[in-house]
Amino acid sequence: MTDLTPPPLLAVQNLRKYFPTQRQNPFQRNAAPHLLHAVDDVSFTLEAGESVGLVGESGCGKSTLVRLLTRLLDPTGGAIRFEGKDLAQIPARRFARHPLRSHIQLVFQDPHDSLNPRHTAFDTIAAPLCQLGGFQPSALLKARVAELAELVGLPEPLLSRFPHQLSGGQKARVGIARAIALHPKLLILDEPTSALDVSVQAVILQLLADLQARLGMSYLFVSHDLNVVRLLCDRIIVMYLGQIIEMGPTAAIFDHPRHPYTQALIAAIPDPTQPPQALQLQGEPRSPIDPAPQVCRLYGRCPQGVAQCQEAMPLLAPMGEQHWAACHFSGQSFTHSHSAG
Repeated sequence: MTDLTPPPLLAVQNLRKYFPTQRQNPFQRNAAPHLLHAVDDVSFTLEAGESVGLVGESGCGKSTLVRLLTRLLDPTGGAIRFEGKDLAQIPARRFARHPLRSHIQLVFQDPHDSLNPRHTAFDTIAAPLCQLGGFQPSALLKARVAELAELVGLPEPLLSRFPHQLSGGQKARVGIARAIALHPKLLILDEPTSALDVSVQAVILQLLADLQARLGMSYLFVSHDLNVVRLLCDRIIVMYLGQIIEMGPTAAIFDHPRHPYTQALIAAIPDPTQPPQALQLQGEPRSPIDPAPQVCRLYGRCPQGVAQCQEAMPLLAPMGEQHWAACHFSGQSFTHSHSAG
C-alpha cells in the first residue's frame, strides 16, 4: 500500500559541517588537518506551518546550521530535504539563483548591518522581487513593494529613505519585508530582535506572530532569549557544541527539561517572583576540535558526570511524546527545576 503522507516541509538528516583548522606543527605537512566540528550529526524535522525554536549558547553551532539550511554554506555530509528534495546536493554557489531559493528566506540578526547603505528601503524590498520573482521596474513592482511595506507596518513615505535615515525598528521591518517578498514557505529568523531596544523587540515579535498567522509560513527561530522562544514556538531544539542534546514541545521542555544543560539554561531565566536559583555548570566547555566520539560533549561541566559519560556518547532517546534527550540520566529527576518553588 502506498504511503500518501506528505513529507515534512524540512527534514534534516545527519547533517555535518567540519572546518579544517591550522596545523599546530607547520613541519607536519602530510598530517591530516584538525577538524572543528561546528555541526555534528544533526537531525530534525519541521512541519508546514510550525514554529520551532533553536537555542543554545554562543559557539553551539546555531549560526553554522542556519548558513547550511539557507544554502550559504556547503555541508560536509548529510541531507537537507525540503519538501522531499535534497538541497544539500545543490552547491551553495548555484543555490542563490535556484527556484527553491524563494521558498527559504532569512531574516538576519542585525538589521543595521544587513541592509545595503546605498539602497533605499524600496530598493531593498524590491531586490528579491526582481532577482527571483521576475518583476521589472514598473507600476506593478511599486504596488507590490507598497503592499509589503503595509504588511510589516512600514509607512510608505519611508520607502525612499536610506538605512541611516531609519530607526532600528524600521530597519527590522524592511528586513522582514524583504524576506517575505516572495511568499516563502520557511522563514529562518537568526536572532531578529537581539540588536533592538526592548520596547521595539516586543513590537517586532508581535509583527512576526501576526505574519505567520496571516501567511502560513513555518518559522525556525534562533534565539538566546528563551522567553521569546517560549512565546512564539511550538517546539524547541537545544544545541550544545554542534549537537542536538534535547528537543520537544515547548511546554515539555520548560516544565520537564530532561538534559542538565537544558535545565541550566532554563534555571538562568530571571524570575522576579523567585530568588535566584541558577543551576551552575562548572568548568570550561570541551574543545569542538577533533572531539572524542565516545565522550559526552557536556562532560566536565555537567553536575551528573560519571565514568560512563566519557565511555559512551549518550544518544537522543524518547522521553515522551515528541520529546527526546541525549543523556544517560535523562530518565531521572535532576537537582533543580525552573518550575520548582
